Amino acid sequence: MTKTVQSRALSLAPGASRREMLNLTGAAALASAIKLAFPSGAMAQGTGPEVKGTRLGYIALTDSAPLIIAKEKGFYAKHGVPDMEIAKQASWGATRDNMALGAKANGIDGGHILRPKTHLYTTGKVMQNSQPLPMYTLLNLNEDGQAISVSNEYRDLNVQKDSSPLKQAFERKKAAGKELTAAMTFPGGTHDLWIRYWLAAGGIDPDTDIKVIVVPPPQMVANMKVGTMDCFCVGEPWNEQLVNQNIGYSALTTGELWFRHPEKILGMRADWVDANPKATQAILMAVMEAQMWCEKMENRQELSEIVGRRQWFNVPVADLNKRLQGDINYGNGREVKGTNLYMKFWGEGGATSYPWKSLDTWFVTENIRWGKFDPKIDIKALVDKTNRADLWREAAKTLGVPGAPTADSRGVETFFDGTKFDPAAPLDYLKALKIKRVA
Repeated sequence: MTKTVQSRALSLAPGASRREMLNLTGAAALASAIKLAFPSGAMAQGTGPEVKGTRLGYIALTDSAPLIIAKEKGFYAKHGVPDMEIAKQASWGATRDNMALGAKANGIDGGHILRPKTHLYTTGKVMQNSQPLPMYTLLNLNEDGQAISVSNEYRDLNVQKDSSPLKQAFERKKAAGKELTAAMTFPGGTHDLWIRYWLAAGGIDPDTDIKVIVVPPPQMVANMKVGTMDCFCVGEPWNEQLVNQNIGYSALTTGELWFRHPEKILGMRADWVDANPKATQAILMAVMEAQMWCEKMENRQELSEIVGRRQWFNVPVADLNKRLQGDINYGNGREVKGTNLYMKFWGEGGATSYPWKSLDTWFVTENIRWGKFDPKIDIKALVDKTNRADLWREAAKTLGVPGAPTADSRGVETFFDGTKFDPAAPLDYLKALKIKRVA
């Protein structure tokens, strides 16, 4: 391009006339002039994401790894949203409050959340002043990888999948005037439901036989160390850290309670997704690629090193990498290597990442069980309103994912105690349960 043409091009404003444009010599000069007049690219603006990023929240739990890896490995930038901010949250309560604010008010527009939170936020059940916050479930971040741990006070019982040995021990402690506590991370969230299911399966009523309390994940170990809880359910690395510090032991991993159970999700405010459909697709594709990376066993050590850094979790790699690879040191002298109980991030054809509606149906049903939702709630309507499997399928098609799911149901689910859940008949499941808050 000559200096004369270049100077003319530089002087062109976005409102330059067609005559001025055509006076430039040749098609190449015209293309160069347009590029200079529209530095970000006129056509790119029309087809790319509406924004260059937003703020997503995460809790220091291993299942937030795909959001972090997408940042660290450049997947967000690759898909046109380079300005993504992944912001640590102090607790699930703080996540809720920041989600209500939104990124424009210095909060967050989405992030790593407990799967039932989509339903609890959307209905306003856990929101300030019961104000509904419409949310979408975009993808499932992981399966398995949590655990239920017990204080060393019950070391001699060597409790495992069967919680019933704790029943008499709890009764004796209560008779002595001592308080019993089971900790989880958020009312109605996954950890709440896992520990309630486990206790109830052993004949322990989580509402009358023990007090269920909320403790932020990073504070679990410290609280058990000072003797303020009898058992807890949380994600990693906190169960492993408990064992490594010899404060308690893991009774079971949650994959033993329900193998390949859904856990955390990428959830986002519905208004943000509706206003930014292309940016949403970009975020989805970036996180899905990160899930594919996290799924590979050869990457698990590096994954542990990355998320363990001070700016992310600030925990030793030794508290992360073993359970990620299926080596479970339960504590209390029990250690099993090479299990299939490691955290899953992607699965065949993305089946782990895919947000099956049937799994949402179980979470709503189980929250009816414990009184979080009215038994008359329209389960299907709530799931259809919040689950955006259609957006996942669109992203998978763009990425060229082979064998990606297309159905809504994963079928009948089976729990460790033999109980079955048919998503086509959720109320039959409820009727069969012995300990519950509904008739």
